[in-house]
Amino acid sequence: MAIVSTKQLTTAIARRFDSLAARLIAAAAIWTLLGLLVGGIALSGIFRASAQGSFDERLKSDLDEMIAAAEPNAQGEISMQGRFADPRFERVYSGWYWQIVPEGPKGPLTSDAQISRSLWDHPPIRVTDYRVSKGLTWGHGEGPDGQNLRVVAQRIEFPPSASQPKSAPRVFTMLVAGDVSVMEKSVADFNGTLIWSFAVLGLGLIGAIFIQVRIGLQPLKRVREALARIRSGKARRLDGSFPAEIAPLAVELNSLIDHSEEVIGRARTHVSNLAHFLKTPLSVLASEADAHPGAFAESVMRQVVTMRRQIDHYLARARAAGSVNVLGNRTPVRPVLEDLARVLKRIHAERGIGIEVDCPPALAFRGERQDLEEMAGNLIDNACKWAHGRVVVAAHRDQGTQFELRVGDDGQGLDAEERAQVGERGERLDESVPGSGLGLAIVRDIAKLYGGSLTLGDSPLGGLEVRLSLPAIA
Repeated sequence: MAIVSTKQLTTAIARRFDSLAARLIAAAAIWTLLGLLVGGIALSGIFRASAQGSFDERLKSDLDEMIAAAEPNAQGEISMQGRFADPRFERVYSGWYWQIVPEGPKGPLTSDAQISRSLWDHPPIRVTDYRVSKGLTWGHGEGPDGQNLRVVAQRIEFPPSASQPKSAPRVFTMLVAGDVSVMEKSVADFNGTLIWSFAVLGLGLIGAIFIQVRIGLQPLKRVREALARIRSGKARRLDGSFPAEIAPLAVELNSLIDHSEEVIGRARTHVSNLAHFLKTPLSVLASEADAHPGAFAESVMRQVVTMRRQIDHYLARARAAGSVNVLGNRTPVRPVLEDLARVLKRIHAERGIGIEVDCPPALAFRGERQDLEEMAGNLIDNACKWAHGRVVVAAHRDQGTQFELRVGDDGQGLDAEERAQVGERGERLDESVPGSGLGLAIVRDIAKLYGGSLTLGDSPLGGLEVRLSLPAIA
């Protein structure tokens, strides 16, 4: 099992959050979850306060009823028989209790306390952490079986009895208690309902956010797909209807594409003009050298030939370098090869060279037609010069994003050492054959600009076969 390092995990998370959709969804989800969390805590607190208030009101109501039903008798006790009958206070350990504690000169007489039947044999409830508010004492106490009781008590004075009118007023502390677990259960049930309902709501909101972001970013996806079509050569402009926020971007991108084509076109025109300007004086020099034979004239002719070769070489490279990154370039391969075959058959008609073309109609080169013509034309022309009578041109798509153009002839071919001289250093092996000798070098340089390659091998026809790999359009 592969162990993922902290650095790899951090890098993966960082890459994930490079996505605009991921950032929007994550930010909205975080704020949604925080809002639901704060809202849930607030609602739970409000419900708890409301339940606590209702519970206290209930205790206060029971205490008022007990006080109203209380009536002291001649023995100094409080009698409530038949006047405060509530089944909750009659059931043993029901969680609802009352007690009446008389006060003597030295304090509460807990031994003489009267208790509800529900307390049974439990001692009187002792109030803890109490506070006094508006004549009422609120606090907590421990009931039977460890029950946590909420307690409310009030001190009541009764006048002396008729039989002892001069005696001191009789004072009692009346107390009502209820088990807090009843309220806590209500709060817990509410919190449980709140949690699963907010969880469902949160998932629904996050799902809605995900859908909203995906739908909202669809125009950007269309822009990306349109740019991919332009890059692959399937389109030349960013066409389509876009929202008001993205329409200016599409307009600017189209303007940038147009400007790029215009700049490259001007640069290529300038390069061609410069080459044409240089060729004219070179032609004059060559004519003068022919008119005045001699050692000096031969030296001039050699330099003129060298300069012409270099001009042709760098002109081809400049043209290819200017067009290789132009968006939207797409050239069908088969028409180019067929046109070249027709032209070169006429050029080599005296030798009776036959040129066969094998290429699928759908194959397309991701580049300009001029560059494909330059490369394929050099290869086919070179094959015709060395062939005895037959040249085969084949182009087929490979497994990846490239296609391979093969040009083979039935000439005498080249051995491994000669192929190295021609393919790597661009040397000419036979000066008797017309041409500058830079054909393969130009093809190789242009192919490299497009990310392709050129290799030499043996042809099935017996001569040389040149294999050229170039980018294709899917």
